[in-house]
Amino acid sequence: MTSTAAQRTELGAFGEHLAEETLVKQGMVLLDRNWRCSEGELDLVLRDGPDLVACEVKTRSGLWCGTPHEAVTPAKLERLRRLGARWALDHGLRPPGIRVDVVAIVRPRRGEARIDHVKGLL
Repeated sequence: MTSTAAQRTELGAFGEHLAEETLVKQGMVLLDRNWRCSEGELDLVLRDGPDLVACEVKTRSGLWCGTPHEAVTPAKLERLRRLGARWALDHGLRPPGIRVDVVAIVRPRRGEARIDHVKGLL
């Protein structure tokens, strides 16, 4: 793995950990992380009250390539919704609602990371 690839992997792991910590502090219950199937991956799967939340985490070190939010396209949101339904089915659950959230994190080289939790994009 190249140094740049290793840095991206480390940044992504940092973001997923920070997102998990933030959402659990908000009262959500973590059910799964980095769940994979043939159709894709869910970064975090949580329960928020009775609803299932499929959460995508996007972390950037700066904004020169756009905001983390911009990396989540309508096609990606739809895939996340399908993956959330597939996760529930595979785990024998029938939640009343399945929600797609995005946690966008910017971690500059200096200073605190900025976190934006966007609920219910789909």
